[in-house]
Amino acid sequence: MNALTAATCVLAAGLGCFLYRSDVLLWLLSPTEPPLSSMPEPGASPRRSPQGVPYSDLQHIVNADGLHLFCRSWEPTGPPRALVFIAHGAGEHCGPYDEIAETLKKEMSLLVFAHDHVGHGQSEGDRMNVKDFQVYIRDSLQHIDLMRSRHPDLPVFIVGHSMGGAISILVACERPTDFTGVVLIAPMVQMNPDSATPFKVFLAKILNHMLPSLTLGSIESKWVSRDKKQVEAYDTDELNFHGGLRISFGMQLMGAAARIERAVTSVSWPFLLLHGDADKLCDIRGSKMMFEKAPSSDKKLKVYEGGYHALHHDLPDVVESVLKEVTSWIRERLPDTTLPSSQGL
Repeated sequence: MNALTAATCVLAAGLGCFLYRSDVLLWLLSPTEPPLSSMPEPGASPRRSPQGVPYSDLQHIVNADGLHLFCRSWEPTGPPRALVFIAHGAGEHCGPYDEIAETLKKEMSLLVFAHDHVGHGQSEGDRMNVKDFQVYIRDSLQHIDLMRSRHPDLPVFIVGHSMGGAISILVACERPTDFTGVVLIAPMVQMNPDSATPFKVFLAKILNHMLPSLTLGSIESKWVSRDKKQVEAYDTDELNFHGGLRISFGMQLMGAAARIERAVTSVSWPFLLLHGDADKLCDIRGSKMMFEKAPSSDKKLKVYEGGYHALHHDLPDVVESVLKEVTSWIRERLPDTTLPSSQGL
């Protein structure tokens, strides 16, 4: 077996929840008071996004490593009734969550906000690489704290998809009393146990030390959605990552999954799990395991028969159902004083 073949086998074994056969598909601040600003930093030459746009023209925050993270926010016309942080998945960015955000904003007057993770979209950082998965969690908490400081009396929800689901779980585990609820759409909870055997994981760790920057596989977008228009949109989105997965990044995903498996038995906060049973990218067994083992008294798992990975971009009837599930679940957990008049989708 030559080195490349061995590397491919090891990576495939270690990243089972992101693989189908040999194809890889990823679905994939800090100063004491970090700025959320469209103004340039005094005395500094203009920083630019990876696409060449000055951050002085973009809404952004600056994380603890001094990296600029592109932000989006969806603010209702009236006073917001709650805050919702969206954590996107690996290899994508927060732009594709516009439909969910607009729905929450319009239907319930929620203030929705998100950022592109380090190394993703319009944020700075090495593409699809992170020194420690904790960076994603740290940055998310910083952004949440900033928005909470502006709206200290509002409940806070999190919506996370795929790797963003893993980020959401670990964020909530760090501050279990801070969030009114967490919505998880096809989250990365555990690696595929059929392929991530202890021996293969051991080999992957050795390879990570030898060739951490080695990239294998390419994005196989056909498993994102059953809607061909959504697949085409994914393929043509220049802000998505269309390259290979680094072994070092894969090891960070594996470490995050291990953390979640250890923490799930102490999860007491409310959560909603939505997962398609035809998801080839994040193993549905992870969601089932979380639902079964988490001691939370307020939890729900809804399985979509035939659903692919990005349920919020799947077939139209699935998308409609997902939006209804998310909005109704959040509405039921808003404090009575913040409940808007009921509106249908």
